[in-house]
Amino acid sequence: MKLSQSLLKNILESAIFASPSPLSVEELLSLFADEEKPTRQQIQTLIKELQNDYATRPLEVVEVASGYRFQVRAKFSPWISKMWQDKPPKLSRAMLETLAIIAYRQPVTRAEIEAIRGVVVSTQIIKALFDRDWIVVVGHREVPGRPALLATTREFLDAFSLKGLADLPPLAALRDLDTIEAELATTNRVEKE
Repeated sequence: MKLSQSLLKNILESAIFASPSPLSVEELLSLFADEEKPTRQQIQTLIKELQNDYATRPLEVVEVASGYRFQVRAKFSPWISKMWQDKPPKLSRAMLETLAIIAYRQPVTRAEIEAIRGVVVSTQIIKALFDRDWIVVVGHREVPGRPALLATTREFLDAFSLKGLADLPPLAALRDLDTIEAELATTNRVEKE
């Protein structure tokens, strides 16, 4: 039995809204029995319709690396963020610099990060990035000592509302790290709940 477009759209909207994490097209397809399963194209078309439906609303349906999710539009975050008393852990300048080097130069070794930054990279910074699941070891450089090659993860892309690495701003467009840190703290607080 085929479902109507209206019902399919409502099911997709409900699933994306109810999910604690982004849903991929494959995960959305898995919601349906074989006889009622829409095509990938139908799902993508209906998600575009949902994005248009929410174009003037305070919520938006966004695509990130792991799939689709609802989030509060950034312009409403100054008010919405006041709902949470606890502050998210602050990202230090050193952590942001390290993460930026990994994101733009990946895969990269710790020694290469240190050469670019001009200072030793603290073990706590690397551990914190691993703990947040923002970086992962993707291999080892074939040199003496076989240092680990670090790269970013889907969780990193999701945290920064990116579909892929191509969505990173060009290096010339990067702003002051303090501004980025403040925006990230507000965005993460809003998206967590």
